[in-house]
Amino acid sequence: MFSRRIEALSPSITIAISTLAKELKAQGKDILSFSAGEPDFDTPKKIKDAAIEAIKLGFTRYTPVAGIPELLEAIVDKLKRDNDLEYKTSHVMVSNGAKQSLFNITQALLDEGDEVIIPAPYWVTYPELVKYASAKPVIINTSEQRGFKLTPKELEEAITPKTKMLILTTPSNPTGAVYSKEELERLAKVLEGTDIWVISDEMYEKLVFDNTKFVSTASISEDMFNRTITVNGLSKSVAMTGWRMGYLATPNEELVKKMIALQSQSTSNINSITQKASIVALDGSVDEEIERMRQAFEARANEAVKLFNEIEGMSVLKPKGAFYLFVNIKDLNIGSMEFCERLLEEYGVAVVPGVGFGMDGYFRFSFATDITTIRMGIRRIEKFVKSLKR
Repeated sequence: MFSRRIEALSPSITIAISTLAKELKAQGKDILSFSAGEPDFDTPKKIKDAAIEAIKLGFTRYTPVAGIPELLEAIVDKLKRDNDLEYKTSHVMVSNGAKQSLFNITQALLDEGDEVIIPAPYWVTYPELVKYASAKPVIINTSEQRGFKLTPKELEEAITPKTKMLILTTPSNPTGAVYSKEELERLAKVLEGTDIWVISDEMYEKLVFDNTKFVSTASISEDMFNRTITVNGLSKSVAMTGWRMGYLATPNEELVKKMIALQSQSTSNINSITQKASIVALDGSVDEEIERMRQAFEARANEAVKLFNEIEGMSVLKPKGAFYLFVNIKDLNIGSMEFCERLLEEYGVAVVPGVGFGMDGYFRFSFATDITTIRMGIRRIEKFVKSLKR
């Protein structure tokens, strides 16, 4: 009855658990949720004011599919200012969140038989998008000892004549790993002389800790610039999840045209009011508020890492970015799915099993909530862990 493509598609485990936690809470149960990848901060007032002004001025019509010229200019300026990347407006386009940008890319470039290298743990959507394009995800398990980052040797050994693409995430969801310039340079060296595309998902670039310097993958070399499609958006760093604004950039104008054609036949342009508001989000006007959010996330990360590492049977690396912890539970001798299901049912705490990110023996804990709630949640997790040892 249904297509092979849709039958092969798995629902997002993070959304499923977040939805279940909300349902349980609505039923009156005491639930603490650390499952969603959504900042608890409000969208900065300047951005909301720009949206209100757009409504007052009647900016409520269709726009060009790729985005209004002023927004494309703002993206180009941002990429030059923040990432030292030189693009033209014909190199960028906006979509309904970075997820649609990724969908457009995989649909435009992948065919049956193509292989896509994806380091694990990965964001849950990557393999599903690859499979939906009839291509094959090639999962490379990274090592916690090496900070959950892909090594040049691992990359080189995974490449075959069928390899079409590599997906990199920096900072990472779910581990918070951030690739340094030197690490990206070594990966870039492996790719020289190949026709492999690179998707660089940089959604969390503004949220880095411990004075970590974020480096955009496409800035490494001319070769990497030409093969890299940079994907970003405003959901995480500017607390605009519901506004649905993602964007991509590539110097390959023909590829951009193909993706615009695809989007024109699916969703067309993104919300016109969001586009006007996004200009303010990109032009540096709210950088001070972004920094305040970053500082709050860093304080939460420090506290949560300390508390988790005090629990016998658990350990966690301190993240260099994003707002997640990838907590190691291997010593507890319980699968991540069972752990998370029982934790939610018995102690009212929602976290996401590592198996959904391609690596069992871990769970993802989002610290995109206040310190008090984080402490309460980790105390409940500690009680659950102690109950497992009885």
